[in-house]
Amino acid sequence: MTHKNINEVSNHKNVNALTAGGVLVSLGIVFGDIGTSPLYTLKAIFKTAKEIAEKSGGGGSYINPDLVLGALSCVIWTLTLQTTIKYVMITLRADNKGEGGIFSLYSLVRKKAKWLVIPAIIGGAALLADGMITPSITVTSAIEGLKLKFPEVPVIPIVISIIALLFIIQQFGTNLVGKLFGPIMFLWFAALGISGLAQIIHDPSIFKALNPYYAIHLLITNPGALAILGGVFLCTTGAEALYSDLGHCGKQNIRVSWVFVKLMLIFNYLGQGAWVLKNPNYDPHFVNPFFELVPPGMVLFMVGLATTAAVIASQAMISGSFTLISEAVRLNLWPKVKINYPSVQKGQLYVPSINWLLCIGCIIIVLIFKKSDDMEGAYGLAINLTFLMTTVLVAVYMLRKKFPKYLIVIFVVVYGAIELAFLAGNLFKFVHGGWVTLLIGCALLSVMWTWYNSRKIKNRFVKYVEIEDYYQILSELSVDETVPKYSSQLVYLTSANFKTEIESKIIYSIIQKEPKRALWITISY
Repeated sequence: MTHKNINEVSNHKNVNALTAGGVLVSLGIVFGDIGTSPLYTLKAIFKTAKEIAEKSGGGGSYINPDLVLGALSCVIWTLTLQTTIKYVMITLRADNKGEGGIFSLYSLVRKKAKWLVIPAIIGGAALLADGMITPSITVTSAIEGLKLKFPEVPVIPIVISIIALLFIIQQFGTNLVGKLFGPIMFLWFAALGISGLAQIIHDPSIFKALNPYYAIHLLITNPGALAILGGVFLCTTGAEALYSDLGHCGKQNIRVSWVFVKLMLIFNYLGQGAWVLKNPNYDPHFVNPFFELVPPGMVLFMVGLATTAAVIASQAMISGSFTLISEAVRLNLWPKVKINYPSVQKGQLYVPSINWLLCIGCIIIVLIFKKSDDMEGAYGLAINLTFLMTTVLVAVYMLRKKFPKYLIVIFVVVYGAIELAFLAGNLFKFVHGGWVTLLIGCALLSVMWTWYNSRKIKNRFVKYVEIEDYYQILSELSVDETVPKYSSQLVYLTSANFKTEIESKIIYSIIQKEPKRALWITISY
């Protein structure tokens, strides 16, 4: 007897169940990356604006209400259009038996066209490449905050120690990590909102940034708008990790917790904007508006909390990378690697080889760039490619699900335009470090593409047979007591292109070479 040995239905329901604990775990696993974006997003935007003003002879007079309100409006509407609508509302629908991520999405649509493997591989490689820069920039940004109290603090050794510890604890599972980090992230987001509101009450006019007019006006009138968009993009880089972590928390828990997360993020961004308007002559190369929102007596506490949140930000990308590789192995897009399951909960997994590959990559990046300001150039360019590839695959998914064609056209046009604009902005970072993540991405892409094509070449020389032709023989064999029982259960892995086929050598092994009687003979794809 043959069967597909997967207990999907009950596990799928469990992981998608909306619970208070699930919401808390979501805060600890899913939103770390996007939740730490206030540490560096506005700093990067205003630093770019200052450099543009200096090149054009504007000197120190670059800060004005149009720039501040426009930048804030860009950030708020990027979070709304990219994270809320595209990922939380639309992309999370592409739920592949409880799993998320670009490869899960590809597995849902790959029968539509063979060429879809190209955007899947490009997006997957770019996401893994960005997984190396995320822990580096977030942890370094937070630790640099210690210089407010301790100017001589050795940043690099502390950052490397924290990154190494983070990767060491991965083997204990993201469920444990989520339970530990969830309450901390709740405190972090609450601190973001409170510190932002404390500044907003002194200048409520900052709420004008909610109007998309200011974003449009900035993009039309500012000569450096594209370069500024490269900084704006940093506010939403964690959206793809959010989708990749679907299997760890479930879509309902992610959607509910996002409401709280987004509100706190907006309050903090608005608070930073209000502070900048009050201090138009500050130098973004040396002053981070994020830490200026905090009362002097609370700076050290906020630095410690930011450091912890930065570690958790890294966790979101790391756990998403594990899911990504697991799906890539299943789809024969990555070499077979060892995958551990630290808990019985569906979606919880640990991939040792990828864990240490990311760890080494993060440490090398920290040693190369040394400062978070220099890492900003390497951050975002690769993940932008993943966003574009996800848009392509989601459009095909919508087509498969028979969405109205006009909605699909609107989706492709809107998000194609937005993400191509971001890509143009991020290309300004290429010579300032963007080449690093693209180089890593190309190396990973070559591995995936080579493995995919090698498997296709191998399959041309393998003989396959229809499983159905052997159902009766296998059924009779399982009850034939004249044949000694070989095992209670047998599992055979196959790399056949179709679920109706199996390698002829497997059938030969079961029936002819040495008849193998078992209660169950499982064929796993």
